[in-house]
Amino acid sequence: MSRLSAILLLATSAVYASVTPTHESHTETKPPGNKWYHEDDHPVHALFKRGPVGDGIVYPAIGTPEWSAGFPPATADTTMLPQAWVDALNAATLAGKIPDIPQSTSTNGLDPVYPTGYDPISPTVCSSTAKCVTPGDVWDAPPGIIALSFDDGPLPASDQLYQFLANHSEHVTHFFIGTNILLYPEQFKTAFETNQDDIAVHTWTHPYMTTKSNIEILAELGWTMELIHNSTGGRIPKYWRPPYGDSDMRVRAVAKEVFGLTTVIWNQDTDDWTLSEPVPLTTPEKIQQQMTQWLTGPKTPGLVILEHELSDLSVKSFIDAYPMMVSNGWSRLSLAQLDASAYQNAWNSTSQVNPGKVGDLAVKPPARPSTTTKPIATTASR
Repeated sequence: MSRLSAILLLATSAVYASVTPTHESHTETKPPGNKWYHEDDHPVHALFKRGPVGDGIVYPAIGTPEWSAGFPPATADTTMLPQAWVDALNAATLAGKIPDIPQSTSTNGLDPVYPTGYDPISPTVCSSTAKCVTPGDVWDAPPGIIALSFDDGPLPASDQLYQFLANHSEHVTHFFIGTNILLYPEQFKTAFETNQDDIAVHTWTHPYMTTKSNIEILAELGWTMELIHNSTGGRIPKYWRPPYGDSDMRVRAVAKEVFGLTTVIWNQDTDDWTLSEPVPLTTPEKIQQQMTQWLTGPKTPGLVILEHELSDLSVKSFIDAYPMMVSNGWSRLSLAQLDASAYQNAWNSTSQVNPGKVGDLAVKPPARPSTTTKPIATTASR
């Protein structure tokens, strides 16, 4: 499939509103789940096809009207989805790969609940909101590693974070909201082009995903992946983090079977997103106490801390804790690099992109040169 503007609507003059979502904290004990996913040789590469250099495909410059053409400005529109996405969902459903689990409901922003008879911690549902862990999802980092990532960008508060990361030669994974990319293209370019960080999916509008239908899930993930694809030289994101950590077997299956996405949650949460709320659930002092406890404590498992580039205060919480990460000997690594390749068809944000082809179920990142090694965590003091 060529770039989106070649197949969808012309550019509009719509005014985009950034998504500054509310969140819920989830830090309870995690009961086990069961294995449901298949291996990575799925047809996702056909859905976000990009030809090799010289094939005639030209991606519009980030931030131009041509670049944003055809993307829904606010809601994750389900009426103009590319047929390839819908066909892939239908095929996965017919093959029995998408569990028939009812949608949950959320009232006044509270944690979603399921209809009577559907236990959220059962293997059938396995809700990550209820801390049910499914093999294949990412909750922990390897021992001694802190997997760095930030949610909800890009936003104005991102500028301070990006400058700090650049000054300390650190790379992180940004779980970006699609509509925020449309609104803040300069911050996106800094993250990807200047800092060469890894870009992942945080949906188009930041909803509770288990409350959505299969086709709505398709839209939330697909639009975000397409915009990232068109803005990174054809890279296909490999990871997504559900807003509020809200996923289940059905949502995971759509993400994996249709789009090849691995679900990422976390094992520690500071509630830093509330620092800019009218009634915060935490304080900078409390966050530093938590960070001190985690960063001076055991290194098994490694840390996946939920952090946000949502406000100046949430960014400062990371900056204030960073010296402890270094002084306590934690290796720092962009979360998307835990499994070597940050994208489904490229190793990172600077490596060669391996274009996908329709019907090729085994497209991987290009072979590494013999002198290239797997990315390693940063351990030296900065």
